[in-house]
Amino acid sequence: MSEYIKTATLNGVATIEIARPEKKNALTVAMYQAMADALRAAAADGAVRAVLITGQPSIFTSGNDIEDFMARPPGAGGSATEEAPVFQFMKALLEIDKPVVAGVTGAAIGIGTTMLLHCDFVYVADDARLAMPFVGLGLVPEYASSLLVPQLMGPRRAAEKLLLGDPFTGEQAVECGIANAVLPAGEVALHARRVAERFNALPPGAVREAKRLMRGPQREQVLKVIAEEGALFSARLRSPEAMEAFQAFFQKRAPDFSKFS
Repeated sequence: MSEYIKTATLNGVATIEIARPEKKNALTVAMYQAMADALRAAAADGAVRAVLITGQPSIFTSGNDIEDFMARPPGAGGSATEEAPVFQFMKALLEIDKPVVAGVTGAAIGIGTTMLLHCDFVYVADDARLAMPFVGLGLVPEYASSLLVPQLMGPRRAAEKLLLGDPFTGEQAVECGIANAVLPAGEVALHARRVAERFNALPPGAVREAKRLMRGPQREQVLKVIAEEGALFSARLRSPEAMEAFQAFFQKRAPDFSKFS
C-alpha cells in the first residue's frame, strides 16, 4: 500500500484519497497498485455500500508522475501491458459493481479526467480545471476516452479536448455530461460523501444489478477500446515524438515537433 493513497471505511463508504500534494498528487506505479487494491477490497467488503474517490483541496491529480512512469512504463521488462498497475487500477474501477462517487477540487489532468468517465457520480469544484493532454505528449487517449468523450460531447468538442488538449472548467464538465454538478470548492468533499452515504438506505443487490444493466450494453466495446488504446499508448511511449515531449518537460521548455512528419 502506497503512503500516498489513504483509505478508510466509515458509515458504509470506502474512501480512497490521493494524498501527495507536494507533487501535485502525481500518480506513481505504487499509487496505482494501491488504488486497484483498495477498489477490490471495497468490492469484496459486504459492509461497503459505495466508494468515494477524492484528492486534496488544491488538486485532484496532475496525472502520471512522468519520471516514475518513464522509469517503469507499462509493458516494461517484457511484462504484459494489462498487468501494469495503471491498467489494474483501470480494470478494478471498471469492474466494481458498487457506486463510485468522485469529488474533484483543483486540477484533474490526464487520467485524473479519464477516470471520471468510469465513476457513477462526479462533483467538481468551481475552481476545477480538467484536461486530457495526451497528444501534446506524443501519446494517444487512454481509458476508453477516445470512445466515451465523443459520445458525451460530440466529435467537435471531443477534438478540442483530445486532439488539442484544451483544458475545460467544472461548468463545462457538467455541460458535456462528465460531471453531475459544480459546487464551491469547500463544499465538494462533504456533498460527495453525502451522496455516497445515501446508498446505505437503498437495497444493495438492486443497486448492483441496476449498475450492471446501465454499464452492460457497452462493456465489451469499452474493454476492446481500452486494450487498443493501451497497446498504442505503450508503443507511443517509445516514440521519438514522446521522447521529445518528455525531454522538453524535464528541461522546462516547449517541445519542438517541427522535425517530425
